[in-house]
Amino acid sequence: MDLIHNLSIGMATALQPGNLFYCFIGTLLGTLIGVLPGLGPTATIAMLLPITYSLEPVSSLIMLAGIYYGAQYGGSTTAVLINLPGESSSAVTTIDGYQMARQGRAGPALATAAIGSFVAGTFATFVIAAAAPPLTVIALKFGSPEYFSLMVLALITSVALAHGSILKALAMIVIGLLLGLVGTDIYTGAPRMTMGYLELADGINFVAVAVGVFGIAEILRNLETERTREVVTTVVTNLMPTREDLKAMAAPIVRGTLLGSALGILPGGGAVLASFAAYTLEKKVSSTPERFGHGAIEGVAGPESANNAAAQTSFIPMLTLGIPANPVMALMIGAFIIQGIVPGPNVAAERPELFWGIIASMWLGNLMLVVLNLPLVGLWVRVLRVPYYLMFPAIMAFSAIGVYSINTNIFDMYSVAIFGGIGYLFYRLGCEPAPLLLGFVLGPMLEEHLRRAMIISRGDPMIFLNRPISLTLLLLSVAALVVVFLPSVAKKREQVFVEDD
Repeated sequence: MDLIHNLSIGMATALQPGNLFYCFIGTLLGTLIGVLPGLGPTATIAMLLPITYSLEPVSSLIMLAGIYYGAQYGGSTTAVLINLPGESSSAVTTIDGYQMARQGRAGPALATAAIGSFVAGTFATFVIAAAAPPLTVIALKFGSPEYFSLMVLALITSVALAHGSILKALAMIVIGLLLGLVGTDIYTGAPRMTMGYLELADGINFVAVAVGVFGIAEILRNLETERTREVVTTVVTNLMPTREDLKAMAAPIVRGTLLGSALGILPGGGAVLASFAAYTLEKKVSSTPERFGHGAIEGVAGPESANNAAAQTSFIPMLTLGIPANPVMALMIGAFIIQGIVPGPNVAAERPELFWGIIASMWLGNLMLVVLNLPLVGLWVRVLRVPYYLMFPAIMAFSAIGVYSINTNIFDMYSVAIFGGIGYLFYRLGCEPAPLLLGFVLGPMLEEHLRRAMIISRGDPMIFLNRPISLTLLLLSVAALVVVFLPSVAKKREQVFVEDD
């Protein structure tokens, strides 16, 4: 009964005209971002964070959430039509989706992606609604030692699930932690690493870092790698799958939804990991695996269901524990902070309309996406023809105005430019910036809980090992670190990194 009552609160909030409007804007913008290869939800949400400052908290967070899971839908469009994933989690869809389009079956491929995503999104919404209350109750029993150990586990797991060099990922974590410590010491009031700049007394502007590392750096990267987009078909017809198609996609959608819902909770690239895992699973359980890579509809249904389910269940640790599962969730935490809300277990009790409103809006957003994606395929095809060099000046200007409007401080503009250059340098060096952002967000909280736990124990570090939950979390962290350094795992990470590039 509590679940039904909570969902009714959320639905009443989500159905308010203003919130419904921003849910629509978020899903529409998310689809557009997913369609445009290269930009992605992380960069977009980073650039839109300044706008949320002037909106109501519920409306702004509903819109940002819609952008994230909307991008998972939009990414499948480019994957099918031009063999170029608009979002990294749609990379697997290109394997069979593009082959279906070349065979004149672009319509059924896009419809399969839309149906699978809607089913997965609906299921994931109920998973969030069911899992959130018990996790919130557990989180309220956490003390500083448990929170410290949980954050260590989140950072280590994000490294374990990332691709590429382990040492580079660890270095990004450390750099993020150091950047998060810039400012005034929370206990002594002494300035730290401010280099004499008063503007850094309150720390480095989170929005400036996010926009620079993900927004500006992504623009520079896209300009360098811009290539001609050849749409395989200009007119998409026969959107409705046949009876045989529906029969073939049913089981993969169920398997992908369940797999994605589980993997999305893990820190790191949950949606990307889920889509790859779903494709591998479908190929293994198929009686005709030789069809995969040649237009198998199961190769579209499974991954698209998995990535959408994972995108939504990644909200669980953010909403209940205040721990980001990926860079987008780190940005969502930044949006909470901008609105003066401390993310974590207390949100459900203190702001139930916000907590449950976000969850209920996800189902409404998924319904909107089905309505938007299929009838507007022709519009998305035309959008794909717009050269990127015509869009990036407007994107950069929009980002600069947004960042400046928060504090009206020119120092923030310099910060954006500096971090944009740093982010591009990381890309050229083969370093993922995602762990840096997670470290930057978790750094201050990690320090606070570490120092608070040490004060409680009067300087005895055994407090982290004497408490069962804290000890368990630390052991899981060590296990994740050991696994990721295994030669076979390290070799596989490097192979995936090369394939993605």
